Amino acid sequence: MKRLGFCFVMLIVALPAFGQAQSVWIEDHTWPEIRDAIAGGKTTAIIYTGSSEQNGPHMVIGKHNYVAHYVAQHIAEELGDALVYPTLPYAVAGNAIARTGHMRFPGTVSLPPEIFFGVVRAIAQSALTAGFKFVAVMGDHGGGQAELALAAKELDAQSRPQGARVLYVGDLYTKTEAEFRALLAARGLPAKEEHAGIPDTSELLYLESAAGQWIRNDQIKAANRENGVSGTPALASTELGKLYLHMKVENAVKQIQTFIANAAAIP
Repeated sequence: MKRLGFCFVMLIVALPAFGQAQSVWIEDHTWPEIRDAIAGGKTTAIIYTGSSEQNGPHMVIGKHNYVAHYVAQHIAEELGDALVYPTLPYAVAGNAIARTGHMRFPGTVSLPPEIFFGVVRAIAQSALTAGFKFVAVMGDHGGGQAELALAAKELDAQSRPQGARVLYVGDLYTKTEAEFRALLAARGLPAKEEHAGIPDTSELLYLESAAGQWIRNDQIKAANRENGVSGTPALASTELGKLYLHMKVENAVKQIQTFIANAAAIP
């Protein structure tokens, strides 16, 4: 009887060293993967704060968090050397006891300024302790910008002697707001939109086209100051949302890259 010979070929599949998904989010990886990623050049940490607040009858409370997740990921991908910490879903949104600001409406969560400052500072310190050389702190909500700036300033002064730097990416909010208002004015649209109006609604219209149901279209016409809206969401569009989001990414990336380049130029 003729003996049949079988040849076994072992296929070696090379998996990426930094997690199989190559995600920029640290929560998607193990600590050894993150350690090795930092050693391999992922030296920038992004800390992006969102907010859980009322957005009128037409838009969900998680608006800032959905925007934060999209923008932070795109910033990291553009930079190429960055990882993103989990989005902080709370900000300074009013006084919970006095029921001021967005706290007039159910569902809003507000951190007192000193608590928000402390949490942001602690997250940034955690990134420094992990070994990141650059920590970029930014926020999608107007409330808390001063605390973000102060936390970054204090930690930068503390960490600079050790060769690490901390940056408040103010251009993401302030510069983008100014540029987008100018764009609206150039198109003959209301430029002084304050909350849950054209800019905010446009962002979520663009994002929900590939995600969930975050806009209640049948409630847009009912939006007014009494129910939490300071703007004209009926004039929002997915095109404006895409432009607004990409402005945020571009402005943040430019500020971070400039900061890192200047830091490297200092002996």
